[in-house]
Amino acid sequence: MKVVNGLLNRLVGRRQRYEDLSASIQEHIEERTEELIAEGMAPKLAGQTARREFGNVALIQQRSREAWQWQRLETLLADLKHVFRRLGRSPGFAFTVVLTLAIGIGANTAVFSVLNSVLLRPLAYPEPQQLVSLHLNAPGAPGLAQFRSELRLSASMYFTFARHNRAFQSVGVWGPGTASITGLAQPEQVNTAEISSGVLETLNVPALHGQWLTVADQDSHGLGRVMLSYGYWQRRFGGDPGVVGRTIHVDSQSRIVAGVMPRGFKIVNYDFDMLVPMALDPAHEILAGFAYRGIARLRPGVDLAQANADIARLLNVWMSSWSNGPGTDPHWYLNWKIAPALQPLKDTVVGSIHTVLWVVMATIAVVMLIACTNVANLLLVRADGRQQELAVRSALGAGRWRIARELLLESVTLGLLGGAAGVAVAYGGLRLLTAIGPGELPRLSEISLDGRSIAFTLILSILSGLFFGAVPALRYAPSRQRLTLLGAARTSSISRDRQRGRNLLVVAQVAMALVLLISAVLMIRTFLAMRNVDPGFSNPASLQVMRLSIPETLVRDSTSVVRMQNSVLEKLAALPGVSSTGFAASVPMSGAEPSWDDILVEGKSNEGDNLPMRLYNYVSPGYFHTAGTRFVAGRDFTWAEVYSVRPIGIVSESLARELWGSPRAAIGKHFREFESTPWYEVVGVVQDVRENGVDQVSPATVYWPSLIGNPSTPEKLYAWRSAYFAMRSNRAGTQTLINEMQQAVWSVNASLPVADISTMQDIYSDSMARTSFTLVMLAIAGAMALALGILGIYGVISYAVSQRTREIGIRMALGAKKRELAWMFVRSALVLTIVGTAFGLGAAAALMRLMRSLLFGIGPLDPVTFTAVPVVLVAAAALASYLPARRAAAVDPVDALRAE
Repeated sequence: MKVVNGLLNRLVGRRQRYEDLSASIQEHIEERTEELIAEGMAPKLAGQTARREFGNVALIQQRSREAWQWQRLETLLADLKHVFRRLGRSPGFAFTVVLTLAIGIGANTAVFSVLNSVLLRPLAYPEPQQLVSLHLNAPGAPGLAQFRSELRLSASMYFTFARHNRAFQSVGVWGPGTASITGLAQPEQVNTAEISSGVLETLNVPALHGQWLTVADQDSHGLGRVMLSYGYWQRRFGGDPGVVGRTIHVDSQSRIVAGVMPRGFKIVNYDFDMLVPMALDPAHEILAGFAYRGIARLRPGVDLAQANADIARLLNVWMSSWSNGPGTDPHWYLNWKIAPALQPLKDTVVGSIHTVLWVVMATIAVVMLIACTNVANLLLVRADGRQQELAVRSALGAGRWRIARELLLESVTLGLLGGAAGVAVAYGGLRLLTAIGPGELPRLSEISLDGRSIAFTLILSILSGLFFGAVPALRYAPSRQRLTLLGAARTSSISRDRQRGRNLLVVAQVAMALVLLISAVLMIRTFLAMRNVDPGFSNPASLQVMRLSIPETLVRDSTSVVRMQNSVLEKLAALPGVSSTGFAASVPMSGAEPSWDDILVEGKSNEGDNLPMRLYNYVSPGYFHTAGTRFVAGRDFTWAEVYSVRPIGIVSESLARELWGSPRAAIGKHFREFESTPWYEVVGVVQDVRENGVDQVSPATVYWPSLIGNPSTPEKLYAWRSAYFAMRSNRAGTQTLINEMQQAVWSVNASLPVADISTMQDIYSDSMARTSFTLVMLAIAGAMALALGILGIYGVISYAVSQRTREIGIRMALGAKKRELAWMFVRSALVLTIVGTAFGLGAAAALMRLMRSLLFGIGPLDPVTFTAVPVVLVAAAALASYLPARRAAAVDPVDALRAE
């Protein structure tokens, strides 16, 4: 503290000390002068003698100041004072540079903040490095990869891993779901996370109020408790701590609120409203049922490789401990070649979005480089105007480092000013990024400008200043003799050496701009290719969708469930403007959890075969007509067939061709799921549907009627209780239709909540959000790069015209034509552009391979893109250079020579 106070005293009181020093010196000289006069010396001679005896006043003052001050700090402050004075005399230049840097630095800071929050910042759990996701691969299960990236865990796997592992402190499984909440206000459907014992222990985040769910809650006849998320607690209960212990109705059952989790808590990357315990009973579990996501916390000292080895050991224990029922071979799953593929939980949370974020970060960084080269060109021009001043200072003794330091200080000051303004730009850019970013962007609520982002801004500002300041510093801080010669040559025509630096910067700008433009055009072509893919439904803007769940506690009988669903369809069909209705277990691209298994085909040997997995969907009559999914062959179901549980089915076109050769040949053929179930007749074949997005392969799909025999208990029927209802209407998306839909549902049963209301267009757009986001960001970066590149060319040619005015006058006086003079400058710009384009094409060819995973329908070396973009860039450069070239052609030779 004493050191700080001393520094402040020195800085604040230095002017008074300087004045006191000058006064003291003057008093000393005056006293000596009076003494000499008293000795008889003439006053004028006495004053001269006194000064001569005292010595060099300025030198003594300087040495005295050096004894008082921190010389480097004082010098820095003095240099800064001169920098701000010079910038104040050129406000237009300062504003242009600061604005350019603010946009570049702000954009980089905004993207880095997203990158930092999503990829770099640790997960908000205690000791997150110990958390892993229990992923399994099943390369021997053909067809599974069409609709799922990995094999999920079954309940029996969970019990095996939890009881017999050696690598984990705790293990748990979970899955997303929904629940109907009644008795609070209007019926409401909320997002639930169904969790087993071990999930909360693994994540290890204490409850904000109340307590965790326990092992006892996992018993279906247990305590009947749930937990609330912080958001739902605030929204529905107003943040009342007294909600703990209160009874609420969940799926028509009474549940006790055990506790509330803290703000921001998620189950991995899932934002839930309510935690519901899974009702798992090891006495009734089988090998199959691969529906659960697994997480675990590693023991201290255990790494991922050791954990994978432990799970590989437990897979054999699992197959030896459970079965799929009498007469089944528990080791049949050896055919699937199940293997552990555990990964850090953070990788699961982030997913594949990291590729998009790094690509966006790289493109914005390139824009920053282009902006820096533009600023370097401006500083070169500014230094050119100061070369006489710098030459004089060099002749008076200013060293090379002194001149370079001043030039670098000016550039770093500009960089810091641009960085300060860039923080405001970053704040606005961050809001824009989170608004237009893909809906599945993980950790969205954690994105912010934190200390690391501000530090990034500071470092980037300083490095940018050093980067674009190094160019004029190296050019104008050479040896003293060379700088003096540069000053002496100020009136001669511009030399090749002075122009070469600017030309190199322009070439670099053009090359970098070309890379970004090619990236943007490739994404545009990808987006267009995706839009041209038939998704398997038509006119999504007029297709209204909602989800409706009928819990077993509300309606137990499966036939009654289907009749209630049919009644809802009839009410919806009666609404004004609704032309057709239908429902299905899932609609394309909705992200609904898929149902899947293999099928047995009549007339084909299925014994011993490792049959491919098929996607299952359960649909009502009229659904395909409503969705606009074409029948390639055959027909739809009828309600009479549904209620009579006639064993019929519909298959996708790809499945029909795979099994029977053609869609028409498939009609009348038979298949079934198990040996114990009846044969199902194929009555229809529909076009392939892009279930997981237009950039994904259409899975081979079996469409079952909405009411079928239960495979596990043939004497019972099975109905899909959570279904998506689709309505074709020209009023889709309007609030009036949504209100009428809700009233129609409640007229059937007042306890039924309506959820996930949207149009199919919204779902379709969300599925393309990642591509759209990348496209927008690359398009913005490409446009900025093109603008900066063209401005660079324009600036170089304009400066060349101003420096070669005398030469232009001489050429015109000797008979040169205006067209020839204009072409001389345009040709110079084209040469620079073509050279930059050549370097840019080479860099783009190497870098575009990294974008392969983001492209669809085109290759990373698309010839159309690699041909069209350079042509457009060269044309734009020619236009940019023509404007100053035309000005050169309009020079009056007499005025030009007189000015020289």
